[in-house]
Amino acid sequence: MAKTKLDRKKDSTPQEQGKQKKSDSKKEAFKEEKVPARLFDTYKKKIIPELSKKFGYKNVMQVPKLKKICVNVGVGAAVAEPKIIDMTVKEIESITGQKPTVVKAKKSVSNFKLREGMNIGVRVTLRNDRMYEFLDRLVSISIPRIRDFRGLSDKSFDGRGNYTLGVKEQVIFPEINVDNVTRINGMDITFATSAKTDEESYELLKSFGLPFVK
Repeated sequence: MAKTKLDRKKDSTPQEQGKQKKSDSKKEAFKEEKVPARLFDTYKKKIIPELSKKFGYKNVMQVPKLKKICVNVGVGAAVAEPKIIDMTVKEIESITGQKPTVVKAKKSVSNFKLREGMNIGVRVTLRNDRMYEFLDRLVSISIPRIRDFRGLSDKSFDGRGNYTLGVKEQVIFPEINVDNVTRINGMDITFATSAKTDEESYELLKSFGLPFVK
């Protein structure tokens, strides 16, 4: 009859049990050593106190937070050249660190030779650490690489605390090798927040480093 895990533990020597406990404790310590995303740490230690003071929030739960970042790329040319979708999927996965989903046409449009179910774009939704890491790279590296950049418009809020940034060229992202680019793609990056007003969302995103026009 095969021994159970409990039986094997009973048969082991005190020395072996001691080694197993040390091994288990090392595994637990390793799990606890995960470093939080830099901007999430900034949010907890700096942004929450600053926004609480500015807007007079009574508790931490009232402070707006960044819920998710959605990256959308429309690829109308994919109707004529289906392989463009595969290339775009690879690019967005490289940029965001997460594989996007393919967006399909919901209805047919004869004038554009578009049939229902055709691939017309890609989309990815980032949350938690991956969201903060993408935002960190966007603010620190990618946005400064935009040609003739003069600041982000503050007119692209939707009235519900969300903000959409339009990017004209994917080559601003360092993950994209310009030598391998055969087609320039733009994209919309939407920041979904829990803010109740555009003013609160503006202050939240500005605190994260988004360089709005002054």
